[in-house]
Amino acid sequence: MFVGENLPHTWRSNEEYFFNDHSLNIEVIVIQFLPDCLGEDLLKLPEAYLIPKLYEKAKSGMVLTGKANAKLAELMHRALTASNLDKIIILLSILKILAETDEYESIVNGRAVFYQSNETDSLRLNTVCSYTLSNYKKEITLEEISAISNLSVTSFCRYFKLMTNKTYYDFLIEIRISHACRALIEDKTPTEVICFDCGFNNVSNFYRHFKKVTGLTPLEYKRQYLNKSKSLLVRA
Repeated sequence: MFVGENLPHTWRSNEEYFFNDHSLNIEVIVIQFLPDCLGEDLLKLPEAYLIPKLYEKAKSGMVLTGKANAKLAELMHRALTASNLDKIIILLSILKILAETDEYESIVNGRAVFYQSNETDSLRLNTVCSYTLSNYKKEITLEEISAISNLSVTSFCRYFKLMTNKTYYDFLIEIRISHACRALIEDKTPTEVICFDCGFNNVSNFYRHFKKVTGLTPLEYKRQYLNKSKSLLVRA
């Protein structure tokens, strides 16, 4: 994925990685750079007109898919052992793919404007996100999450909305739905069981929130994913 400036984000592995199973490993490659790291003059070149447009798209976040995903993964692995000018060439190659591809989905719906936080605000938000990702299966009250943030309920609600452009409960629902989507794709558990495993207290409530977040019912979502997977296999 490609995450632009001032877009709040955090990463967390699947639940199984937190069990005492040392056979599970994670590898993460992160490339961080400033928009003008190659010089402002480069961005002014007519040949580089797509790069400023890319940075605008990145403010909503980009999840890369398809062939673009595979090409970028290969370049990022090559960057680990590259040296001198080769590193810059790889970065330019990455920017070229990102700027030209249409194989991506936005992380944020619409053009959101986020508060430019200081270090204290960012650390607090990381704490909130980490706690929510660890405890989304159970009921989390505003009093509980506010106490973790060392804020009153009123101050926390105002702070969270300022940082993320959404309420805390909207965020919590989205986390639960994202885990439900993963469980539906794995196709190992009945939908009714997934509902309660993801922290919803009744099926109708789950269906309502799922449709609101994804635009689909759980069955439609699963069918759409399975059909897309079959289509990719046929093409391969």
